[in-house]
Amino acid sequence: MPNFLPQAKQLFPYTQSLRRDFHMHPELGFREIRTGGIVAKELEALGIEVTKGVGKTGVVGFLEGSKPGPTLLLRFDMDALPIAEETGAEYASQTPGVMHACGHDGHTAIGLTVAKILNEHKNELAGNIKFCFQPSEEGNNGEEIGGAEMMMLDGVLDSPKVDMTLALHLWNEKPLGWVGIAKGPVMAGGEIFNIKVTGKGGHGAIPDQAIDPVLAAANIVTALQSIVSRNIAPLETAVVSVTSIHGGTAFNVIPQDVMLEGTIRTFDPGVRQRVVERFEQIAKGVGESMGCLVEIIVKRITPAVVNDETIAQKVLLTAQNILSDSTLDSSGFTTMAAEDMAFMQEKAPGCYFFIGSNDVSRNLDHGHHHPKFDFDEEALVRGVALMASAASDILT
Repeated sequence: MPNFLPQAKQLFPYTQSLRRDFHMHPELGFREIRTGGIVAKELEALGIEVTKGVGKTGVVGFLEGSKPGPTLLLRFDMDALPIAEETGAEYASQTPGVMHACGHDGHTAIGLTVAKILNEHKNELAGNIKFCFQPSEEGNNGEEIGGAEMMMLDGVLDSPKVDMTLALHLWNEKPLGWVGIAKGPVMAGGEIFNIKVTGKGGHGAIPDQAIDPVLAAANIVTALQSIVSRNIAPLETAVVSVTSIHGGTAFNVIPQDVMLEGTIRTFDPGVRQRVVERFEQIAKGVGESMGCLVEIIVKRITPAVVNDETIAQKVLLTAQNILSDSTLDSSGFTTMAAEDMAFMQEKAPGCYFFIGSNDVSRNLDHGHHHPKFDFDEEALVRGVALMASAASDILT
């Protein structure tokens, strides 16, 4: 088994420099022009075949091994979030209102370092590698679909056909040294929903002459919480969260309508179907019982990320071989966070694994999507070593 941990340590200054540069210049989904340009330049400098503009701003590098074999896709997301950074770091975002608050700057830096390592060892590979640098994982950002689906429409899984996939995530919910590699479902499938509750506007002091959509909306929010507690088996998992409520313009005016938005998360397709059915029944039933018209839109974001057992086992064996000082968690770690890598893994089996990245002693333990999010950069070394070594193991 190859062990690229020493090489990952040697290349750490390169990885760290890239990560900090990306962090200082974050770009939102489908706007990763600068980031994609650097990715393409670095890959081209290695002599790797590069295709730009895959999925609008995505970049794909193709590395052909010396022997015939399967094609393995390695996915790294590039986009940032519309959050104003509050870390105070010397490499803090220089773009107002935009920051890398989820670790994608680290993922992109890891991907380029992995490309550098595997390119040096391409004569040992039996098969091909596609380095997939994906835009817009965090959302559609005005488009009908997100980055993974957009790249798939542009043929990222074709010519040659992708047989297997690997992806990773730096994970600030766990400490540096923890590595999560699970078989089966690891990240939830997600829906976004929009509920419009329409009543009859009126004076706040004369509510009997109005039909109050605010009151109806409040009752809908409360009733929706019964789905998980009373309609889903206790050993199953689901989340229903109303995260946005908008209605009204003045203290003495009952508005005409109220808008509710939020998300549904599930792992099992049967559970998803039950949640969506009850969601629509409850929202309509409660709202209409109070005299309001209820309009509902439930839109799928992504299916669940489900790891292939055989590939996950190979990644776990690689981790056991090269990361002897790490805590390897193969007990079935899961998160209700969603990931559009699920679309690719539906077409080509793969493994999505997690690299612990927080350090409480250095105050690097804020959660993902927090304005003070930052991670221990030593996690970059573990990510590079495991991704490169696992890819090489799978293709040898």
